[in-house]
Amino acid sequence: MALRKAFEKAVVKRLMTYVPFGVLLSGGMDSSLVAAVAVRHLAGTEAARRLGTKLHSFYVGLEGSPDLKAAREDDIDAIEDVIYHTETYDVTTIRASTPMFLMSRKIKSLGVKMVISGEGSDELFGCYLYFHKAPNKEELHRETCRKVKALHQYDCLRANKATPAWGLEARVPFLDKEFINAAMNIDPEWKMVQPDLGRIEKWVLRKAFDDEEQPFLPKVHILYRQKGRFSDGVGYSWIDGLKAHAASNVTNKMLPNAKFIFPHNTPTTKEAYYYRMVGLREKYAILTVPGGPSVACSTTKAIEWDAYNRVL
Repeated sequence: MALRKAFEKAVVKRLMTYVPFGVLLSGGMDSSLVAAVAVRHLAGTEAARRLGTKLHSFYVGLEGSPDLKAAREDDIDAIEDVIYHTETYDVTTIRASTPMFLMSRKIKSLGVKMVISGEGSDELFGCYLYFHKAPNKEELHRETCRKVKALHQYDCLRANKATPAWGLEARVPFLDKEFINAAMNIDPEWKMVQPDLGRIEKWVLRKAFDDEEQPFLPKVHILYRQKGRFSDGVGYSWIDGLKAHAASNVTNKMLPNAKFIFPHNTPTTKEAYYYRMVGLREKYAILTVPGGPSVACSTTKAIEWDAYNRVL
């Protein structure tokens, strides 16, 4: 209950505004919780009295994605602008930032100046796929701490730079200081995925909002829906399109020379090479981008935990 109250307070705090606003809605639990809490509390705010109680929601998807069945292809030409504004060449960040960048342009054109978003939950509750391999609760807690402290280089980098590129403000209630304290003081045991006990990722957060009398969200379809990967949400066609575009611009002869052209965080794929080729030029900007072996949203811990589980 304390976790639920802390989150409700965090959302309500971010409803203080004098401009038209909305919520970024991916269809997952995090953004849906943000929207549900906002709607429940919106009626009593000054913003509602001036702007109305209808909450504007915005989402993005590509053809073939489950979050949006039919959507137009995002303009791949925006990649250079995305790299310029986000100041990164991290592959996963660019993949995720480009749809947000394009969506922000559309949102601003509608007169909306602020959006509330669901960033931060995955890091606080250890919800990326590799967290399933955490050997114990202590390791999981240490990794969630590392992920939260590095948010400015990944998800918050996207939310904090892809949206302001068009003059749009993004507010993130999951990263409210009081809510962070509440979430990080939970026994990490409650955050671990334990199929034998019926616990999936974010189980403790889901239980906090599992209200039989006044449901926040539909149980089966949203509240207890398993987390999908980013590519599941926006569509594999977007990822495949990026890879194909990179392959058409980076030849097989270019990649072996990557270590000479890009000695820092040397790209190992054509997609990563392409982002370096069209992106950051300044030496010190290049050095600020994190690197190292990882897969998607994981860190080097994923590789370490893989090795640990193989030994077992």
